[in-house]
Amino acid sequence: MSTAAPVSVMIFTLNEEVHLPSCLAALEWCDDVIVIDSFSTDRTEAICREGGARFYQRAFDGFGGQRNWALRHAEPRYAWILILDADERVPPELARELCDKAQSAPATAGAYRVRRRFCMWGRWLRYSSLYPTWVVRFVRRDRIRYVDRGHAETQEVNGDILDLANDLIDENLKGIDEWFERQNRYSTKDAEYELACAALAVDWAGLISSEALRRRASLKQLAARLPFRPALYFLYSYVCRMGFLDGRDGLVFCRMKALYQRMVDVKKHDLRRKRAS
Repeated sequence: MSTAAPVSVMIFTLNEEVHLPSCLAALEWCDDVIVIDSFSTDRTEAICREGGARFYQRAFDGFGGQRNWALRHAEPRYAWILILDADERVPPELARELCDKAQSAPATAGAYRVRRRFCMWGRWLRYSSLYPTWVVRFVRRDRIRYVDRGHAETQEVNGDILDLANDLIDENLKGIDEWFERQNRYSTKDAEYELACAALAVDWAGLISSEALRRRASLKQLAARLPFRPALYFLYSYVCRMGFLDGRDGLVFCRMKALYQRMVDVKKHDLRRKRAS
């Protein structure tokens, strides 16, 4: 592929020296790689500069806030921007598709969503990671705004959200200890967000929507209200979504994700008790 692909890439980092080499190596087709860092203390900055990326730093205040700041201040060269985390890789077939869409997208398109393949322990956990999980990552810079929701973010898109045919690869190389440290932070944010939204009605129609993003949001709303949430999540991911087909790795991963649900529930209880006292 020509290095003149009309696509900017934004990567958001915090201590990502483990993941950055493979992430950047898969972006050789792009001549505008931008890194927005949350003041890493490892070799993140050195690796980015050695790789020719433009490097910015900003204190982290949420994924939505970081993305909105980057769109306003990092001066991407191109109208179409790919949003990445450092543990994600763009395979060649997806890179070719992104280049094509940047030049041929319909005028009504505001963003594209992509399926993300989650890999751990050196393999793709196809079933236990609930594939296909759709994420909006290829966006028109003038048609997108991000809003924080718990630990993650959602997006408000001015225009149509279309689908990409090829997958994005997400692979955890940092190990299990870092995974649990991250889930501990994320579960606190999710507990705070769920309590703040507790009075809102569930989007029941969204549960049967043909739009995967709306359906997932509605399922999360419902799950936040259900008793025995960790057990229900395990049954859903391991049995209904056939996580057992990933073998022992699938069993362990479904248990890990169910444990995350328990962490959110426990932290919601703790927050309620603190507020009551």
